[in-house]
Amino acid sequence: MTQMTRVRASSYALAAALLVGLSAPVAAAHPASHGHTSHQRIPFTAATVTAAEDGSSYTVEWKAPGVRHVAVRAGGRTVASGGSSGKVTVRGLPAADRQWFDLVPDRGQGLRLADREIRLDGAVNFRDAGGYRTTDGHWVRMGEIYRTASLDKLTDKDLAKLKRLGISVDYDLRTQQERTSAPDRVPAGSRYVVADVLGDLGGLSGLPASPEASAQLMVDAEKTMVSAPTAQQAYSTVFHGIADADGANALFHCTAGKDRTGWANATLLTALGVPRDTVTDDYLASNTYRAKENAATLAAMPPAQAAVYKPMLDVRPEYLNSGFQEVASRYGTFDRYLDEALGLSHSDVRELREDLLVG
Repeated sequence: MTQMTRVRASSYALAAALLVGLSAPVAAAHPASHGHTSHQRIPFTAATVTAAEDGSSYTVEWKAPGVRHVAVRAGGRTVASGGSSGKVTVRGLPAADRQWFDLVPDRGQGLRLADREIRLDGAVNFRDAGGYRTTDGHWVRMGEIYRTASLDKLTDKDLAKLKRLGISVDYDLRTQQERTSAPDRVPAGSRYVVADVLGDLGGLSGLPASPEASAQLMVDAEKTMVSAPTAQQAYSTVFHGIADADGANALFHCTAGKDRTGWANATLLTALGVPRDTVTDDYLASNTYRAKENAATLAAMPPAQAAVYKPMLDVRPEYLNSGFQEVASRYGTFDRYLDEALGLSHSDVRELREDLLVG
């Protein structure tokens, strides 16, 4: 390993350690099986489901050019409808761990979606990795892969919910120190797999001297997640495990669910063919899902310290972009990164796509 790689990894270990030390505390049936899937084209170019903060209603929005009519179904009945584009609010549905909606067009294949966030008492930033459209018109299946922050504070109620959602594999991306100080709680019967991104690369002591230095630390950290051998082995473990899981629902996580986890999901979505702008939007969503925790953490610090620390709580486009730039610099193309760094062959990627894409 080069000296520069060690410096980058050490910088990232500092950020991770600070997040551990200073962060604030904090069911529906499985979607349609993989069995028979229509080979018709999915006409939706955009579609989302968003739950109200109190869970009392859901906003369903879509665009399906060329379609005349779309029925919105939930719980086996039509609850709303519209034309080629629409935005409807659905109320009065029975309580469920997740509320699933089927968007049924008058031509082409339907689409099954839920709100991306999984709301838990003991974890933040827990969300579905799916529900995104690829550049060739497929959609990443929801209810298969999840990403989250740490799981050590899950309540018994949370664990029961995750078991009903079918979580069967937990990939822990954290260091040994993190795992020891805040061990995961996982649903009964779930398999626990260590995929330590940082390994024993070491750390530094003390905060960076300025907000600019903190931001640079995070830029270098993202590069380390591409280039460090421990990171490559960890992500290889995750993606080979997902490809070989035969439909098992998996989650991966670190401490904040934004950096090591963010690169994991960016890699997965990119491998599946999701466009870069969408991948970036998913990455940046951690700022929204972690907003309350981040605000509480900063409020507990003196203003000068908070200003220096804030870049390490954020996710920013330049952080993610530095990871993709490292891929381009070292491997030329993302396919070569998947192959040479993570050991994912064309057939492995094809298997991922067959398992996780619809349409």
